[in-house]
Amino acid sequence: MEKILVTGTAGFIGNAVARRLLDMGYHVIGLDAVTDYYDVVLKENRLKRLQGSNHFEEKRVFLEDREAVARIFEQDKPDYVIHLAAQAGVRYSLEQPQSYVDANITGFLNILEGARAHPVKHLVFASTSSVYGLDQDMPLSPHKGGNHPVSFYAATKKANEAMAHSYAHLFGTACTGLRFFTVYGPWGRPDMALFKFTKAILEDKPVPLYNSGNMVRDFTYIDDIVEGIVRVAFVPPQPNSKWDAKTADPASSSAPYRICNIGNNEPVELLNYLAAIEKTLGKQAKRELLPFQPGDVAATWADVSDLIEITGFKPQTTVEDGVAAFVDWYRTYYGC
Repeated sequence: MEKILVTGTAGFIGNAVARRLLDMGYHVIGLDAVTDYYDVVLKENRLKRLQGSNHFEEKRVFLEDREAVARIFEQDKPDYVIHLAAQAGVRYSLEQPQSYVDANITGFLNILEGARAHPVKHLVFASTSSVYGLDQDMPLSPHKGGNHPVSFYAATKKANEAMAHSYAHLFGTACTGLRFFTVYGPWGRPDMALFKFTKAILEDKPVPLYNSGNMVRDFTYIDDIVEGIVRVAFVPPQPNSKWDAKTADPASSSAPYRICNIGNNEPVELLNYLAAIEKTLGKQAKRELLPFQPGDVAATWADVSDLIEITGFKPQTTVEDGVAAFVDWYRTYYGC
């Protein structure tokens, strides 16, 4: 039975990926520090969905604890690594940048060092659509742009991509960075729009709409994200024999390295997203129009041609279906 180290197993995406891998028959080593960035009870309840499996090992470790992370690689010797743990959140990175350095930079270095000391078949790591920053050439492609992030969170993820490439080049560590586009769905994060909007509407509180709601996002349902991650994980990148240093495609390399988007390839206006929530809840929102926030971007739209080429899979869950699934979970989980 192959072993897969999944980091962030108390988190939204990491928990869903771990569940999928366990269902597929893999042995999952789950690393998570269960920090209090948001509701710890929600994180613990996610973990309960994994703890009943005989093939799940739980490691409560901080990514920045170099010795503890090294010990996991040395003792467990995972075959694959799916690194999804991070300090997330665009706006929070304006307030607590050091926490992003600790988890996202130092923590990722420890993962890379573990994979170097005890080679793995493939290291897949979470990047973000936020790295596109100022880019406006839609749909957003990893083969161009991505060099002008506008939040410190995005900057740390861009740094992860560069760090991974250096290890792929120097040590042959096969690395794939996945740029996720606005992930949503059941068991999601309370700081994300769908969770906040649903909660506010049900509690008759105003829904905060930054830039007066004039935003566009490529909302991507959790099951589609998981499908993309798992499929990519078992297709390690090979050095691109056609890579040309004079043109230097940033999404591939002469090393075993690639960057790939996972998004729905279907941009949706935020106000239409809100309308889908209102329709599902059967209740109108009270709207609080707010200015554009530092670190935000006005629009995202994923070019997923590489994902389709690598895996044959294209995300396709509609916002209407995805929102309905979330609301059903939310009402059940919170009893409202």
